[in-house]
Amino acid sequence: MAQKPYTTKQRMLKVLPLAIFVVLALTQVVLVSAADQSDYEQILKPLTTIYDLVKYAATVIAGLVMLFAGITYISSGSDPGKREKAKNMVMYVIIGLIVIWAAPFVVDLILES
Repeated sequence: MAQKPYTTKQRMLKVLPLAIFVVLALTQVVLVSAADQSDYEQILKPLTTIYDLVKYAATVIAGLVMLFAGITYISSGSDPGKREKAKNMVMYVIIGLIVIWAAPFVVDLILES
């Protein structure tokens, strides 16, 4: 069976995320190469404050979701669907927390090399 050719809209939806990433990466390279260390620190300070706020808010929300997942698991009885849903919630929360808390270390690793 022959595959239908992509429409213009479908092509645009596939190319758009890549284009946005390239523009952001180039902007980052230009900003880092143009700024000296004091400018970099001045730009980074408010971003770090915002990141810390988001990180701690996400951690509190993750704790609440973990609590909800635990209650769902305990109250599931013999329903394997609810148990699996609770297990998946816990797994996704843990993965999300690892990503949120490890992001600064990854950025430092990339910028130091």
